[in-house]
Amino acid sequence: MPVLEIHDLLKIFLTPAGEKLTVLDVPGFTLDSGAQAALRGSSGSGKTTLLHCIAGILAPDRGRIAVAGEDLTGLGEAERDRVRALNIGYIFQTFNLLQGYTALENVALGMMFGRGVDEGFARNLLERVGLGERLHYRPRQLSVGQQQRVAVARALANRPKLVLADEPTGNLDPQSARESLELIRSTCREQEAALLLVSHDREVLGAFERVEELSDLNRAMRARAAAEPSA
Repeated sequence: MPVLEIHDLLKIFLTPAGEKLTVLDVPGFTLDSGAQAALRGSSGSGKTTLLHCIAGILAPDRGRIAVAGEDLTGLGEAERDRVRALNIGYIFQTFNLLQGYTALENVALGMMFGRGVDEGFARNLLERVGLGERLHYRPRQLSVGQQQRVAVARALANRPKLVLADEPTGNLDPQSARESLELIRSTCREQEAALLLVSHDREVLGAFERVEELSDLNRAMRARAAAEPSA
């Protein structure tokens, strides 16, 4: 059963000149429960915009997005926040950790907007990502790789059905990137959460059996490419 369904998605932004720019025009996309897929796209291609629409951070101008069977279309911001808190985990490229809080507090705070704080589960998640000895460290006391591990634990804190990862290895060295990718994929499998990861890194993409090209999914990108003059 699909955990994510997209139909006829359209997202338009206004340029500084006041012109309409179609960023996303996606006829359809599905991701089954527990499946893992990667989405390839160059910088500025609309990858983050797509994830933000799926997560309910942005509202599309047209179309339907359903997560775990719940249609986000037409919901107000508060309702989209509720769906995101209950069903979606998000791993940001810049981690978005709260600097004044410990690793444990960052994970626990993420639970407040979902099913409620379960400190024991928060501790368990941090132990499983190798931070059992750093529960009370603040982000500035952790390495970049360790901060990402906190972000992974936070994304899984509410036992989401879908995890979205936006260029999660972009700030890491190659060895740390490989370790981080395996951590994300293995923890999603353990939690039986589907994973949709976006990246332009060939090594990252090569680890996935299913890799989709955003340019193939997005009619807006194909239209812009067709309109560009040949070299």
